[in-house]
Amino acid sequence: MTEGTTQDVFSTKEDDAEARPSDLVRDALPGTGAPAGATPVSVEDVTEAMKDVVDPELGVNVVDLGLIYGVHVEEDQSVTIDMTLTTAACPLTDVLEDQTASALEGLVEKATINWVWMPPWGLERITEDGREQLRALGFNV
Repeated sequence: MTEGTTQDVFSTKEDDAEARPSDLVRDALPGTGAPAGATPVSVEDVTEAMKDVVDPELGVNVVDLGLIYGVHVEEDQSVTIDMTLTTAACPLTDVLEDQTASALEGLVEKATINWVWMPPWGLERITEDGREQLRALGFNV
């Protein structure tokens, strides 16, 4: 379990004056509405879909950056994703939340991002595919 407080409402731009990304632990995303009678979703399905979520600052997906710490699928097809950021001060959590909701739309019934800060993200978490993408963008990793 991560340390911190829990916030069960979806963060909006209007909320930014009150709550910064480093203060948020959990943000519920709008219902994505998996179709009734759909095949049960797997961790692998969610992980693959999350490759469509691209870090807006680095231009690499959150899976290959190693920002996904865990995916938990419940029997009711709701999903909790343990995710971190490259820095706790990142101002773009709303962009990642919107992209996540879009990536999981129709796949899961409900998605929640559990923002975690421990262990801190580091370069060692980047996959080889992520390193290749970063090198192509001019980064030395």
